[in-house]
Amino acid sequence: MAKQNIFDNEVFFEGYKDLRNREKNANNLFEIPALFSLLPDLKGLRILDLGCGFGEHCKDYIRMGAEKVVGIDISEKMLEVAKAENSDPKITYLNLAMEDLNEIDGEFDLVISSLALHYIEDFDGVLKNINNLLVKDGYFIFSQESPLSTCFSGGERWTRDENGNKLHLNLTNYGREKEASSEWFVEDVKRYHRMFSTIVNSLVDAGFSIEHMIEPLPNEEILAKYPDYDDLFHKPDFLLVKAKKRG
Repeated sequence: MAKQNIFDNEVFFEGYKDLRNREKNANNLFEIPALFSLLPDLKGLRILDLGCGFGEHCKDYIRMGAEKVVGIDISEKMLEVAKAENSDPKITYLNLAMEDLNEIDGEFDLVISSLALHYIEDFDGVLKNINNLLVKDGYFIFSQESPLSTCFSGGERWTRDENGNKLHLNLTNYGREKEASSEWFVEDVKRYHRMFSTIVNSLVDAGFSIEHMIEPLPNEEILAKYPDYDDLFHKPDFLLVKAKKRG
């Protein structure tokens, strides 16, 4: 199966880095707070971060008491930034695709992935490898794009009134699980659409029990500052899951 490494494309990398630096970006406002709300006490834990990117989270986990963190990413450009800006004696960065987790030795108390799994074709295989790397009762916590977003494959996403206000989401082909190519900074960025039921069933089949799920929505404070995020009540951008390895 193909392993996508769009983040080493220079145009994509610079566009993504600029997006993450913006105050208004949805990652900072919604995805990251929700992800961190799912974390257990990290004191003394061994953590594997899948798709660690710039390594900010790896450094955060050490500050929160983790014993060691291994961050993997397929992108050499991402890891260059991680090693330069977020290094620590307790952090190891590996240039490795998530599909190759079977190459990692050792075991972990917690595996975390932030907004990476929707780029992975072999979801079931990655889940099985994650389960194998976890200790008994270890946790897997991840975020991904909402399936209401990953099913989108072109056309007009919103129905609007005469003033351009969003009335409702145009949802099509939710039940067609597929690889979809889209333009995001560059052409042919591949995402993989899976229904909510597929995600849940794949986790269960891989040996996990699901403890909590979040689809983050804006609070009044965020809406007062960024009223455009009211559209998340039509379609949340993210899905977050906290799963536990079954004994």
